[in-house]
Amino acid sequence: MADGPVDLSTLKGEKVVDARGTSCPGPILAAKKGMADVKVGEIMEVLATDSGTQKDLPAWAKKMGHEYLGFVEEPGYTKLFVKKLK
Repeated sequence: MADGPVDLSTLKGEKVVDARGTSCPGPILAAKKGMADVKVGEIMEVLATDSGTQKDLPAWAKKMGHEYLGFVEEPGYTKLFVKKLK
């Protein structure tokens, strides 16, 4: 984006996948399933409590050809953002 980095704290995904309380590979499986409902160019937000998701989700996004935008720490969980590119 030409506007510089996106402010993730105010970003809202078009699709929110709540994978809180599940451990690996739960959040990735939930993201994979959720991505089917996201249109190209839209953003999916994944809510996760498993710390491994912060390294697993970017790797999955890259492998699938999507753009991992980053994450925001919330009290007790993490919000991670992936933009669907294809």
